[in-house]
Amino acid sequence: MRLKIGSRGSQLALWQANHIATLLRGQSHEIEIEIIHTTGDKITDVALAKVGAKGMFTKEIEEALADKRVDLAVHSLKDLPTELSKEFEIAAIPVREDPRDAFCSVEYNSVQYLPQGARVGTSSLRREAQLRAIRADLIVHPLRGNVDTRLRKLEAGEYAAIILAAAGLRRLGKTERVRQVLSVDVMCPAAGQGALGIETRAGDSAVREALAFLDDPAARAETQCERALLGKLGGGCQVPIGANAKWRDGRLQLQAVVASPDGKLLLRESMTGDDPVALGELAGEKLLGRGGAAILDQVYGKGTVLPQQP
Repeated sequence: MRLKIGSRGSQLALWQANHIATLLRGQSHEIEIEIIHTTGDKITDVALAKVGAKGMFTKEIEEALADKRVDLAVHSLKDLPTELSKEFEIAAIPVREDPRDAFCSVEYNSVQYLPQGARVGTSSLRREAQLRAIRADLIVHPLRGNVDTRLRKLEAGEYAAIILAAAGLRRLGKTERVRQVLSVDVMCPAAGQGALGIETRAGDSAVREALAFLDDPAARAETQCERALLGKLGGGCQVPIGANAKWRDGRLQLQAVVASPDGKLLLRESMTGDDPVALGELAGEKLLGRGGAAILDQVYGKGTVLPQQP
């Protein structure tokens, strides 16, 4: 079968698209990759939390899918809004990479060893809030750009440390500056972090069947749970929300966090269940009831629609 993959043009996005292309070629499919530039790729000088555009890394790719210019799209799952348009579906979620965040530094071995008032780079409100919860003295500064750009800024001494997803660093083979992989208890990851989402047109059974071998039941259940929590809280990955679900002994264990941007208020919820969506939604309801709604109102203002974006 001849298939065309739509992908962003960043080094990591192309690694992901080529990884899926290789697996599909192994099943005797002919694969072509088309690079599509998204809104998020064009806005590089503003912290993502301040942009607020829904699907800013996916909209143009979905337009190409709808127009049948491409047959499937390979996304970082955390970039996909929790509610997809009825035109599309997530046909496969492959085996997941490590979902945790990585502390990268030239000089320092961990968050604890950073000097007072050290400058730390991250574009994520989720990371910033959790970082402030453990080290309120740190100066957290926005950091945008692809993985190479961020690492270059670290090497140049612009930051004492930066926080990146461990998955992206591992996929690109750029782990030399990773000093500490942060435990979920310290830095709860973004919903879907470390997982890929392969999006197709809804009802395209031929493409869905071609991709079926890629779908990993554990990765799908874990990320369904995390995304259900995110959906219940109405937020995207730039809201200060963390979610991490893991299969243990035949059951799903979910850890979730909602934090105020200054890190002074940090709500945690830990639950176990069998139904991924029900578990995620129940944990979301509990967090909202315990003060999560007030935190989210503080971030975006009362009555505003919370953005869904990476």
